[in-house]
Amino acid sequence: MKPPLRLQSLIEEGLIDTVVRQLMSGKEAMVFVVRCGDETRCAKIYKEATARSFRQAVDYTENRKVKNSRQARAMAKGTKFGRQAQEAAWQSAEVDALYRLAAAGVRVPQPFNFHDGVLLMELVVDAQGDAAPRLNDVAFTPEQARSHHATLISEVVRMLCAGVIHGDLSEFNILLAADGPVIIDLPQAVDAAGNNHAQRMLLRDVANLRDFFGKFAPELLGTDYGPEIWGLYQAGVLSTDLVLTGCFKREAAPVDVGGVMREIDDARSEEAARRLRMLAPP
Repeated sequence: MKPPLRLQSLIEEGLIDTVVRQLMSGKEAMVFVVRCGDETRCAKIYKEATARSFRQAVDYTENRKVKNSRQARAMAKGTKFGRQAQEAAWQSAEVDALYRLAAAGVRVPQPFNFHDGVLLMELVVDAQGDAAPRLNDVAFTPEQARSHHATLISEVVRMLCAGVIHGDLSEFNILLAADGPVIIDLPQAVDAAGNNHAQRMLLRDVANLRDFFGKFAPELLGTDYGPEIWGLYQAGVLSTDLVLTGCFKREAAPVDVGGVMREIDDARSEEAARRLRMLAPP
């Protein structure tokens, strides 16, 4: 097929040889199957911010590092340069997360290169060598559901031990490879220690896995792995060797209403200050 314009520079640089076909087009990116010498890989072309529908929520980008203070100020003010810097940071977040998680042994596609807004990485395939399906396109027996759920809970733990939370984990961004599930789509990944919303995102990721696989193995719906994992992480004892129970006993402590209201007021003040910064002239 005729290569898209965004892939032409990779061909000229010798990073890919030919474009085989388009694999998918989503809200954030388009993915193409490409040939690199004797290997078949995939190229993920990130859509421009104006062309995609996924909102770069403050929850995800909180405390993300940028190259310098000038970029940080521009991003806070919402200038053209700041929007460009924010876009670059959003794209590089997935690249950084993939390299970090692959090094930690997490089941993610192996990244190979990132050039001009295009991520070149491993093509995840099924037993027949075809592009692997997403979990939402597959039906499972109860035994398969329990097995894949256990695998993915272990991967969530491994990710958290590496300091990363997916932030949007569900059956729509997990592929079923020949040797089991592979986690994809990580531009919204967050630093577990540097994001105030990390706990909520971790609990949601784990709940999504429970709810999906619980449709095939209903006993999974009664598990409570999310709070258990987060509790162990906060206690500093979480490791990939721990055997989880899926049970968590919540303490019935009195609610500090005053403290909650103070946090709400602080959040409102921070949001008001942020909006003023965005309205300020560059």
